[in-house]
Amino acid sequence: MDEKNHTIVTEFLLLGFGNLAHFRIPTFIILLIVHFMALSGNILVITLVAAKKSLHCPMYFFLSQLSLSEILFTTNIVPNMLRLILEGGGKISLFHCVFQLYLSSVPTVAQCLLLAVMSFDRHVAICRPLHYATIMTFKRQILMVTFSWLLGIFFSIILYVFLRKLTFCCHTIDHFFCDIAPLVKLSCSDTSSVELVTALFAYPIILSPFLFIVVSYISILQTVLNIPTSIGRQKAFSTCSSHLTSVCLYYGTLSSIYIFPLKEKFINANKGLTLLYALVTPLFNPLIYSLRNQDIKNAIVRLSKFHI
Repeated sequence: MDEKNHTIVTEFLLLGFGNLAHFRIPTFIILLIVHFMALSGNILVITLVAAKKSLHCPMYFFLSQLSLSEILFTTNIVPNMLRLILEGGGKISLFHCVFQLYLSSVPTVAQCLLLAVMSFDRHVAICRPLHYATIMTFKRQILMVTFSWLLGIFFSIILYVFLRKLTFCCHTIDHFFCDIAPLVKLSCSDTSSVELVTALFAYPIILSPFLFIVVSYISILQTVLNIPTSIGRQKAFSTCSSHLTSVCLYYGTLSSIYIFPLKEKFINANKGLTLLYALVTPLFNPLIYSLRNQDIKNAIVRLSKFHI
């Protein structure tokens, strides 16, 4: 499209969920409560892991980083979404729109890699238990976590740079935050560079950790099936159940939004999936690990007794 024939856009109108009419206040209250519960749950996980020596091990260290990524993502998206619900939509500048996309990309990439790191931890614990202490050293833990966050920052910076080079001629985004697909559709300049960056970095970064997780659990399954007693097999599976549930929940919603998105005519369904990804998943992860993990339960009980 010829940019000279269009007015260059410097701010966007986010439609949010449209006109909710009489459901606006109830929707706002429900989502605010869910957001508060998600933040509280993830902050609790980080606090417990930092405060309780019984949780000072690789699995819980990685879990605390997972909670940190959930906090960063949901606090970047949800507060403005709640504002849009109350106002029935709202404006956002081009800079803040692209920056919001940047801030959401960092924890998204980091979380994919952290889930892979956690699967590696479970693989070593079950398949190579005698070498666990020498493999999962504190230095290695720090390196893996640092790599996860730095790769998220690196990819997001590249995406941010290329997005800032685009010019936009349409200003209405039918979404509740600045996601990459609806943003690129509004551009009247050549978007091939952004699409190339997405193809070269985004999809491999999302899919490679998932494939690594699959391979890790195939190896874990083979090891577990060779355990002679049913009690031993059950104990081994129980250490992986929380992580597997998180992986299925996270990649199920992520793939529905970015890898196999619904057609544009199902925009409301896409919004619902994104809401699930941005708000419900951060709430479920602390619940999953708290309800299925006795160490976390014990730490919560001890912490509550201490405050009482």
